[in-house]
Amino acid sequence: MILPRYYRRRKKGKEVPQLEELLAHRDFTGAIALLEFKQHVGEKEEDGNLWIGYCAFHLGDYKRALEEYEALTKQATCKPDVWVNLACTYFFLGMYTQAEQAALKAPKSGLQNRLLFHLAHKAELKNLTDSASSSFEFGKELIKHNLVVFRGGEGALQVLPPLVDVIPEARLNLVIYYLQQDDVQEAYNLIKDLEPTAPQEYILKGVVNAALGQEMGSRDHLKIAQQFFQLVGESASECDTIPGRQCMSSCFFLLRQFPNVLIYLNSIKSYFYNNDTFNFNYAQAKAAMGNFSEAEEVFLLIQSEKIKSDFVYLSWLARCYIMNKKPQLAWKLYLKMETSGDSFNLLQLIANDCYKMRQFYYSAKAFDILERLDNNPEYWEGKRGACVGVFQMILAGREAKETLREVLHLLKSTGNSQVEYIVRVMKKWAKENRVPL
Repeated sequence: MILPRYYRRRKKGKEVPQLEELLAHRDFTGAIALLEFKQHVGEKEEDGNLWIGYCAFHLGDYKRALEEYEALTKQATCKPDVWVNLACTYFFLGMYTQAEQAALKAPKSGLQNRLLFHLAHKAELKNLTDSASSSFEFGKELIKHNLVVFRGGEGALQVLPPLVDVIPEARLNLVIYYLQQDDVQEAYNLIKDLEPTAPQEYILKGVVNAALGQEMGSRDHLKIAQQFFQLVGESASECDTIPGRQCMSSCFFLLRQFPNVLIYLNSIKSYFYNNDTFNFNYAQAKAAMGNFSEAEEVFLLIQSEKIKSDFVYLSWLARCYIMNKKPQLAWKLYLKMETSGDSFNLLQLIANDCYKMRQFYYSAKAFDILERLDNNPEYWEGKRGACVGVFQMILAGREAKETLREVLHLLKSTGNSQVEYIVRVMKKWAKENRVPL
């Protein structure tokens, strides 16, 4: 892969640009995030799209690299080196005819020569993978493993399990596959006996233990995860990298030390502007610190339907709405949910948080449903207090008088003996003040 000219020219300078620093550490994810952020705010990085293609290629995201390089070749100012980079991308996607055509449009270079050599010997590779010869068995297994990785996990369960004790990376990639499928227990079974030696292994083991700890409510697993994250984040080789800072934020998140979480997340947030997972954690930390206004904004940036249907997301967003004086939006979140244990828990949150924030109308509505679902005296007491609170707000002119009609309806739906007196007082006031009921 040929580097954009900007890097070769600036590399000799005494001051290392931020992009160069990321590339020097092979932090291609951070580099892409930086370039995308600069594009978003209108700052132009020299050869920005070429760099995005380069980084995507080295991350194994060949589809993204292909999109960038193909777009560049359609420009009148396309640099000749783009063609050989495009050819390499075609090659890794198995598009050998297109790879050869693109390579022949590129200037002569060592990379072009190597690529054409590989293209000339590619029918050989197919013959070898199709061969029944046992002497090439490991090579075939390695190719099958790599194809699963390149295809985003396609065929993982058929290919990777037999390779777990043959190719070291197979175990790690299978763990990642199980995590993506939310099969945390299988991921843990695969990695529990692995003794990590590299940062990536420590991080993956930490992620698995954190996921299992949250799923099972196990403090032991969460403690192990916190220790792994801390080990990576404080190591000399990783402490100044983006993964290292992510590890430290995860460590403090598990320790519920949210001021420290925000210190680390703030230091890298420019690289993750549109990253849903980052925004989910960032918003939670903001909300935990009581910064509900900013937390709400970040929660609403999230696009992932999987995250948006998670109860943690729904409950935190509902709390933000309530704290930001938008209880009607929290109520809409509940109405969109199907009846379940999570919807019951969200009702409890709305009922109690709205009561604390003197948003009595929605508190009364929530307590009313809770009382219907569970004949717990506490729910009647909450409903009674919220209904009286609405009445007080009406008296103070801070709630519409028409609301009284619905409050009376809520009160009459219960069988408690205290209702009659409360209803009588409210009706008397309504009559005296000519409020239609």
